[in-house]
Amino acid sequence: MAIQWFPGHMHKARKEIKKVMPKIDLIIEVLDARIPYSSENPLIAELRGDKPCIKLLNKSDLADASITQLWIDHFQESRNIKALAVTQEQPAKIKQTLKMCRQFFPERNVSVKPIRVLIMGIPNVGKSTVINTLAGRFIAKVGDEPAITKRQQKIILDNGIELMDTPGFLWPKIHNINSGYRLAITGAIKSTAMEYEDVALYAAGYFSSAYKSLLLNRYKLDDIPEDAMGVLETIAKKRGCLQAGGVVNLHKVSEILLNEFRAKLIGEMSLETPGMIHAELDEMRSSL
Repeated sequence: MAIQWFPGHMHKARKEIKKVMPKIDLIIEVLDARIPYSSENPLIAELRGDKPCIKLLNKSDLADASITQLWIDHFQESRNIKALAVTQEQPAKIKQTLKMCRQFFPERNVSVKPIRVLIMGIPNVGKSTVINTLAGRFIAKVGDEPAITKRQQKIILDNGIELMDTPGFLWPKIHNINSGYRLAITGAIKSTAMEYEDVALYAAGYFSSAYKSLLLNRYKLDDIPEDAMGVLETIAKKRGCLQAGGVVNLHKVSEILLNEFRAKLIGEMSLETPGMIHAELDEMRSSL
């Protein structure tokens, strides 16, 4: 299934960002540490040009730390890009971002000319929590539902930085089908725009391959079936997700698997590595 979601207000946000970009000095892009590539909006790279960029790998407490470090190294190979793994559980780490902003402009007298920063990120990536932490006060509405922020707002910080918030927005077409599934698994796609069973099958297949021991431990299994449907059926029987006649309630077990992943009840898991993405992109190019 191809997963797409591009509401009207997101199209409006793209036009507004394009209009304001010439006035911006630096961009903070908030990414999901579990899916740094899939949560990286390609439109941002197109719109920012060569402006400095800080990539915050948020929710790093939910991700596989060793893979997160691979992504930080990968991003920092590019010019004018710094990367930092953060989590709302460690606000001091998030506040390091302000020091990083000033490091890009060491000669500037910020009392005369503030650093104008645009903070961006896809829906449900935790951007509002980052903003509130940087500001040291409640400014942006926080919620688990994607697309909470609907309009731009300017936030004046006390250290020579002007922060402009933007609505979280996806892009019109997700070309990498794997990215669509990963976005859905993490909750970036509204539940009404995805099929739980289809997304859970994708998740079960990846989890059983990359994090078999975590599945065995969480669901008290003796072994993991080779196919994704078998994984869901096995978990369903353990959790009592059965209908009359012993038929598996696929929707119920799908919700359990996805919700427990999002809550880190299964464990710290990353859904992609730089190597995986390189292979997927090569495959996409070869199929053109």
